Amino acid sequence: MKHLKPIFVIALVVLSFCANAQNIKSILTDKESPITYYGIDFTKAILIGDANANPDDIISRQFTGINDLMVNESDKYDIAGALKRSDIPSNLSIVAKRNEKANPDKLLSSNTEDYNKLQESDIKSIVSNFNTGGKSGTGLLFVVDGMNKTKKKLSVWVTFFDSKTKKVLLTERLEGSLGSGFSFRNYWATGFKKIIDNIKSKKYKEWTSE
Repeated sequence: MKHLKPIFVIALVVLSFCANAQNIKSILTDKESPITYYGIDFTKAILIGDANANPDDIISRQFTGINDLMVNESDKYDIAGALKRSDIPSNLSIVAKRNEKANPDKLLSSNTEDYNKLQESDIKSIVSNFNTGGKSGTGLLFVVDGMNKTKKKLSVWVTFFDSKTKKVLLTERLEGSLGSGFSFRNYWATGFKKIIDNIKSKKYKEWTSE
């Protein structure tokens, strides 16, 4: 029996993964299944290779600016289109409150290893503390891991979760290369656009395939 226990545990993990995959597949392909975009959570973000950045300004102003840009210029940052929908409602009020409480002393780093800091367990912890007010449906949240100015890359955990139970249905770490931008907001927004474009061209098909 002792030898059977590890096999039993592995089987449960595999079955749980398959169930979650099936759930997200049915949610994404059913256009009547409600999805709410909850914005970008920067609470665990690490900015690497930008020693002259102002953490207080980034937290108080820039995080909000990037979040607003995704919604105000939705034709360019086409999250709905990436998920093959005509429209996805958004609610940025929760991330706005969370992001303003980020710790400025932990934002900047010169260590490139901090770029891959977060694990799936960290994402589940963030979602479990995400107050949606008991709203039903599926939530979509972008959780920023690393903002690497040295390598000109952005890493984000794209996360779907049950808004009511806080169960994570799918979370995957995606990278976006950075383009040009004349402000902090626009510079980092190019990375988010690459990630959204990747979802549209590749990831949506993977997530909805057998």
